[in-house]
Amino acid sequence: MSAKRTPPAKNKNARTPARKPRPEPELNLDESPQDAAPPQSGKGEKLYYRIGEVAKLTGIKPYVLRYWESEFRWMAPQKSRSKQRLYRRKDIDTILLIKKLLYEERYTIAGARKLLREMGVGKASEAVEVKTLDHRAEYRRIKDELLAIRAAL
Repeated sequence: MSAKRTPPAKNKNARTPARKPRPEPELNLDESPQDAAPPQSGKGEKLYYRIGEVAKLTGIKPYVLRYWESEFRWMAPQKSRSKQRLYRRKDIDTILLIKKLLYEERYTIAGARKLLREMGVGKASEAVEVKTLDHRAEYRRIKDELLAIRAAL
């Protein structure tokens, strides 16, 4: 007769060793991600940025950047021999435009992709800026009308 061995029962009261807490990253509240963008021209400007640097410059986490690469196929950066993503200044500008479309203008990914495909990145950037200005003018006009109505009452 062969007896099967049963695994020992786990002790539910046994404590596992506590993990060391991760150190909190230091936040520089004086500098926003847009302020941290590299200079547009000059000798100090780098040609290529790694994904961590781009994440810090744009305020977008690396996993989101990698996801956007799959959604916006033409956004895929060059890769080095060691398969690291190398972003150019043009790529960073595109990322900032996509960020503005998705987070500020509240486009869906499909809507942002369609707008960028139809208009091209350069024209879409200009259209987003004009549209933002149009919203402000519209809000100002509505506010003035409401103030006039309140004054009439």
